[in-house]
Amino acid sequence: MNSYAFETVDVFTERRFAGNPLAVFHDATGLSAPDMQSLAAELNLSETTFVLPPENPAHSARVRIFHRTAEMPFAGHPMVGTGYVLARKGLDRNSVLLFEVPAGVVRVEIERSASGEVLGAFISAPQPLSLGETFTIETISACAGLPAEGVLVTHHQPILASMGTAYVIAEVTDEALRRATPNISEFRRESDARPGLSGRLSLFLYVHEAPFKLRARMFAPLAGTYEDPATGSASVCLGGLLLSLSGKSRRSFVINQGVEMGRPSSLNVITAREHDGIRATVGGRCVPVLRGTAEV
Repeated sequence: MNSYAFETVDVFTERRFAGNPLAVFHDATGLSAPDMQSLAAELNLSETTFVLPPENPAHSARVRIFHRTAEMPFAGHPMVGTGYVLARKGLDRNSVLLFEVPAGVVRVEIERSASGEVLGAFISAPQPLSLGETFTIETISACAGLPAEGVLVTHHQPILASMGTAYVIAEVTDEALRRATPNISEFRRESDARPGLSGRLSLFLYVHEAPFKLRARMFAPLAGTYEDPATGSASVCLGGLLLSLSGKSRRSFVINQGVEMGRPSSLNVITAREHDGIRATVGGRCVPVLRGTAEV
C-alpha cells in the first residue's frame, strides 16, 4: 500500500466550519479512478479533488473532481479550494494556476493579502453560458416539496443552464427557499423521464435579496448531495442567466448559500458578455482545517 497526503479546507468562507468543505489530494499520481471514487465516497464531502501532472506542460495540473458517487466535469468550490491549497505550497505562477478538467481549462487567480498570505481564489468557468430545456412550475414544486405559488416565473421559466456542469435554476419566494425540502422520489421520477440529464438532476433555487445580492440553495440528492453549502459552478450559471436577461454587458453578484444548513457561504460572481458568449468568474476566501494521509 502507498500513502497519499490530503488536506481539507473550507471554501467560500473566512471562518472554520462554515462554507463548503473540500478534501485535496495534492499528489494523486498512482491512484486509479476507482481508488479516487472510493476515497471520495469514504470522505463523504460534496467533492474531493485529486491533483495529477498536466497533459499540457503550459498548465499547472490536471485535476479530477469526484463527489460521493461519480466524477464531475467541472465544479466551482473544488477549483477555488485546490487553487488555494496549491498556492500555499508555492505552486502558482505569478498568482495564477491553470487546471485541466474534463470540461476544459480553468484559470485560477489567487488572492493574497498585502503581506503575501494566500486568502482565496477566483476561478473562470471553462465554458460560456449555455441554456437548455425548461421545466414546469409543477416539476420544481414537486422536487423541492413546495406549493406551486412558491415558484416564480416573472423573470424566467425554470431552466437548465451550464458553464461546464448543468443545473436547473428556478427563482422562488423567500418563504419557499427557507422551506424547500428535496423529494428524492420526484427527483428520480424527473431524471428518469429526461434521458438527456444522464441521471444527474441538480436543482438551484434562489431569491433576490437586493439588486446585486442573492440567496440560494442547491439540492442534488441523486448524487448523494442532499444539500450543498456552496456551489460555485451553479452560481456562475445563475449569474450568467441573469446577465442574459438584463441586456447589460457586465454584472456582479454576491450569492449567499448554506445559511439554512448552518454553514454560511459567500460567493462573488462576475459575469460579462464576451466574443464567444457570456462568461463568468466566481471566487471567495478559504480556511485550512485538517491534514491526513490515506493508505491505498
